[in-house]
Amino acid sequence: MKITFLGTGTSQGIPIIGSNHPVCLSDNPKDKRLRVSVLVQWSDFSILIDCGPDFRQQLLRTDCSEINAVLFTHEHSDHTAGLDDLRPFFYRQGAIDIYADERVLKSLYKRFDYIFKKENKYPGVLTLNDHKISKNSFITGSKTIIPINVLHNTLPIFGYRIDNFAYITDAKTIPEAEVEKLKNLDVLVINALRIEPHVSHFNLKEALAFIKLVNPKKAYLTHISHHLGFHDAVEKKLPDNVKIAYDQLQISI
Repeated sequence: MKITFLGTGTSQGIPIIGSNHPVCLSDNPKDKRLRVSVLVQWSDFSILIDCGPDFRQQLLRTDCSEINAVLFTHEHSDHTAGLDDLRPFFYRQGAIDIYADERVLKSLYKRFDYIFKKENKYPGVLTLNDHKISKNSFITGSKTIIPINVLHNTLPIFGYRIDNFAYITDAKTIPEAEVEKLKNLDVLVINALRIEPHVSHFNLKEALAFIKLVNPKKAYLTHISHHLGFHDAVEKKLPDNVKIAYDQLQISI
């Protein structure tokens, strides 16, 4: 599998509009982060995890001409607002499968009602095949997808495991039963918002503690704000098996 980090930033991205924070003014490309999303590819199949407001910009700089499925972690705008920009893929390949919790689907039906209309759709609107998922695993392409139930403050959301790769973002609490689903990983991607504690996200200390608990061969930090610090400076202080993900990073598993 090939994993491409399309975006690694928090909901405002980095730089934040109008900010004079030193990280926002950094010249290092690794300190410039679009909203968080990853592309998972194998053989001739491509899965997008989350489709945020930077999706168009992300795909214009990524070698990807087909999206076969989209997995949504939750309904917040930084994870869903790019849904309409799937249109070029729909025009080339037809209806696209999307997978989400029932609550998330209801949010999408409301926000993008013109997409999900059954009759008298506006010309040019894309078509999506919506699939309601729960805690049970499901298959898309040739892979079994295992949802990981986590809490974003008090909001239940999903991470996902595909083979020995797991992707979790926006987590603050991960129940013990879900931790068991994350054993024997080659790669774990986990959110680490900043140094200071936060009400709905792991901070760096919490993310590193969770990585130590799960003990993957390698871990990458994502969903990062400018308050984490400069990419290069923070990464030098991390354990050997932990790296900070950055936009357009590609890894193979």
